[in-house]
Amino acid sequence: MSNYDQLTSHYQTIHHFNHAESMLGWDAAANMPSGGSNARSKAMAELSVHIHRLSTQPQLEEWFGNAEKEPLSTEQKASLREMKRKWQQATVVPEDLVQAQSIASSKCEHAWRTQRQENDWVGFEKNWKEVVTLSREEAKIRGEALDLTPYDAMLDKFEPGTTTASLDTLFTDVKTWLPELIEKVLVKQQSDSIIMPSGTFSTASQKALGLEVMKLLKFDFDRGRLDQSVHPFCGGVPSDVRITTRYDEKNFVQALMGIVHETGHARYEQGLPSAFAGLPVGEARSMGVHESQSLFFEMQIGRCKPFISHLSRLSADAFNAHKDPVFAEENLYKIYTQVKKGFIRVDADELTYPAHVIVRYEIERDLINGVIEHTDVPEIWDEKMKASLGISTKDNYKNGCMQDIHWTGGSFGYFPSYTLGAMYAAQYKATMTQTVDIDATIQSGDLSPIFQWLSDNIWSQASLHTTDELIKRATGETLNAEHFRKHLEGRYL
Repeated sequence: MSNYDQLTSHYQTIHHFNHAESMLGWDAAANMPSGGSNARSKAMAELSVHIHRLSTQPQLEEWFGNAEKEPLSTEQKASLREMKRKWQQATVVPEDLVQAQSIASSKCEHAWRTQRQENDWVGFEKNWKEVVTLSREEAKIRGEALDLTPYDAMLDKFEPGTTTASLDTLFTDVKTWLPELIEKVLVKQQSDSIIMPSGTFSTASQKALGLEVMKLLKFDFDRGRLDQSVHPFCGGVPSDVRITTRYDEKNFVQALMGIVHETGHARYEQGLPSAFAGLPVGEARSMGVHESQSLFFEMQIGRCKPFISHLSRLSADAFNAHKDPVFAEENLYKIYTQVKKGFIRVDADELTYPAHVIVRYEIERDLINGVIEHTDVPEIWDEKMKASLGISTKDNYKNGCMQDIHWTGGSFGYFPSYTLGAMYAAQYKATMTQTVDIDATIQSGDLSPIFQWLSDNIWSQASLHTTDELIKRATGETLNAEHFRKHLEGRYL
């Protein structure tokens, strides 16, 4: 067996353990009783240590050195590159730190689920302090190994090749035009008459509706399922994708679009090439590219008028409310394109969403780089929310700095992916319109041509190319945020 083949076999083994770990995480979020938290934390910590040991075995260095001298195809070279990247990331972090992080993040995340509801910053802060301390330690170690700043080293985990410098430039530009655009749209929408949902929308009916929408979006139910959790997510592996949403029986709107969003993630996973199953090269290119799929589904497809027409029909059927004006196509379109300054990122409209991301990015950048301390976050959060959206979160931790799950698990460097994804999605659509009549395709009810474009250009390519190469091959240029701006202006003005 060649060294390349040995590496391939080894990384497929690691994949199997990652599969098991993802299922334990899904179960903890969707099914596990609260009393199972401590035992589950220990089990997952043990598993994470085992995966880390597999990822750092001493023979790997020799195998990589030899494999690089072997005659490999272009695809095999890409596969070797991605395996080596995984290996380099794993070997940098010591085992005891991996274990400590797993325990601290699991403890913090589980307690957060209750503490957030109780607006308990004091209780949360005690657990989060350890998560931040360990994340800074990881960032420092990674930064020294990669010759990057601590935060850039954390960014590299989620967005290979992206730097603070590039994001600062990108987001500084967005901040020059986004606030004015938000204000213009708010003025424009002042005269809109919108009928908001009222009454009770049972969880069972909402789930049934969500499943119908997932069918329209061609989700493969033989390789995935829908469940409920505190925070919506997509997890699992391409052959077994788990997505979740959260339901509010007084309002079906958020859960429904949340399902559309998570289905975008899931279709990407289900569309990854089986030829590279279990290998790093067969995984999603980056978190930004992953978010580009969920946001293409939610924003480019989900909130356009032809798709809202389908939602109008399906939701009226689900709630047996065909005469209710709430479900009229024009009313639903107004609901789903209504711009409103709010506290909650996951409930934010398409236009104000980037402001939420930029607030988090600037805070976590300075937190990981040691410019601010974790105890400073509530006050800084309040200041930035007032500056960007004109709303205060003073003493409102549950709707402020405690609202997201990402930081409880130490996922620093992740938030920029959301806005990068929105920008990529707008760029895909701008390119796709050259060969696909998108509105007519959606109106027909058969969205296959759209999904075929995504499959050909994004899903099937997995991690064969760098992010810049992937985007350029798909659209003819690297990231161009002007497409995002034009999309927003076109839809809202």
